Amino acid sequence: MSDAKQAAKDCVSGTIGGFLQVFVGQPFDTVKVRLQTMPAPLPGQAPLYNGTLDCVKKTLSKEGIKGFYKGTTTPLVGVGACVSIQFVTLEAMKRYYNDLNGPSANGFLTNSQLYLAGAASGITNSVVSGPVEHIRTRLQVQTGAPPAITSGAAESVAAIAAKSVETGAVATTAAAQNSVKVVAETAAANAAKNTLFFTGPVDAVQKIYAQHGLRGIYKGQAVTMVREFQGYGAYFAAYEYLVQRAMRLQNKKRNELSTLNFVSYGACAGYAMWATVYPIDVIKSKLQTDGFSSSTRQYSSAIDCARQTLAKEGVAGFFKGFAPCILRAAPANAVTFLGFEMAMRLLR
Repeated sequence: MSDAKQAAKDCVSGTIGGFLQVFVGQPFDTVKVRLQTMPAPLPGQAPLYNGTLDCVKKTLSKEGIKGFYKGTTTPLVGVGACVSIQFVTLEAMKRYYNDLNGPSANGFLTNSQLYLAGAASGITNSVVSGPVEHIRTRLQVQTGAPPAITSGAAESVAAIAAKSVETGAVATTAAAQNSVKVVAETAAANAAKNTLFFTGPVDAVQKIYAQHGLRGIYKGQAVTMVREFQGYGAYFAAYEYLVQRAMRLQNKKRNELSTLNFVSYGACAGYAMWATVYPIDVIKSKLQTDGFSSSTRQYSSAIDCARQTLAKEGVAGFFKGFAPCILRAAPANAVTFLGFEMAMRLLR
């Protein structure tokens, strides 16, 4: 079979897997993102969500079932493209390493080769996944009607409060001044996140591109690439290792393995990915929901975001939303690989 025909089959099969992943995993992802990006509460203030179940209850009561599928159009199209890119790259890299190893390897790759093949798929995928996840994340954190405050008003509040602190007009003690400054900065940051209100993914792309260009669309891209490299390296290495192991132990070809094999190995792959990259994903979500301009931006870089998260929330801040993420990992990735493997069988 020619490489072009094989790549087309990989693409179609990956797209099917991606569609299944979105339908199963989107509600979990919405809860995860909302927990990751909720602002740290001020002293004496209750947090926006008290945990996974509280987030689920509030989303359901305020927005209904539709609230869990906010921004679904973006990942349905985008994730379908992303997963197809992942599998096309992965399978191409596997064929490359298979040719490199020669016939003596019997088609089996080393663990390092599996990891690098997966990491390569993550990097190529990031070209699409970066903007797709940026748009999806911004839509997911919108919980109501367009806010009344504008970016100008937010900046004015922050400027007035800061000026008052500097001149001593608001408070005279250092502790009180610092408290006022923290309140002002938090209010400005939260307002900045809600400056733009989007009616859907197309509207979001249009507004962000109009005001901030391509750089705005690709906000958080560097940290996304780091996450994709490590995440998909671990993801595909775990899955392919388990598949190769089963083929050896059961003395079967890949297309002779059972559905249970693919489902269970897909679940394990999901755990391998998220267990190794979750803190990076938290930073990515915070950067992608942060303000765009220097006057409204809360974080100056990924490192600054990590420092502020550690200072304000401790180590636990890097694991906000981990529960829904790990609950999503098994079913979403099980159906992804099941869809891919079954589609490949049908297309042979």
